[in-house]
Amino acid sequence: IKPTIALLVSGGHSSILRVDDVTGKIQALGQTVDDAAGEAFDKIARLLDLGFPGGPLIDREAKNGNRDAITFPRGLSQPKDMERQPFDFSFSGLKTAVSRYLHATPHHIRADVAASFQEAVVDVLLMKAIKACVETGIEDLVIAGGVAANSRLREVAKERCARAGIALRTPPPALCTDNGAMVAALGAQAMMAGRPASRLGIAAASDAPPSQILWG
Repeated sequence: IKPTIALLVSGGHSSILRVDDVTGKIQALGQTVDDAAGEAFDKIARLLDLGFPGGPLIDREAKNGNRDAITFPRGLSQPKDMERQPFDFSFSGLKTAVSRYLHATPHHIRADVAASFQEAVVDVLLMKAIKACVETGIEDLVIAGGVAANSRLREVAKERCARAGIALRTPPPALCTDNGAMVAALGAQAMMAGRPASRLGIAAASDAPPSQILWG
């Protein structure tokens, strides 16, 4: 597998990784400093009385809204932030901005709020992922994790990667959430790389960073 930039976005992770060897050589370039993108989707969905899980519900609601109706902040995207933390994310400020807007605008259009919030998330995720590709000279981008199933993220990623000359790879939506196929695929790569099989007693570690693969 040639060097790849991976944008991992889920309810627990929002990370940009440099992957030189999927079985071990993975470098974290950036991550969220507070909330994960998927967590933000869930929170805003609750505020909009859409239910849970928030990702697909906001995605569906946003299709009927105007994504330019409300300008919500893009965390850590100001010039000084892009110098100091070019590949880190922050979604807590965005969540607060949406909450304040809803309280200040009781007669809001729910679809417009959903679409504008979603656009803010998509914009900053891709802004930083593509910047990582450009600055490292890596021309391949993989987007994975539950949020990778978002239709707007996939649409904008396709457009921006095409303009930047970056090859984009995303799993089918059904393989963006928890599934056995991704575990089997990693196992196959490990086997071909000559790694020994894990022992049956290997323990899970939910707090392990995404750049660390646990082998036992």
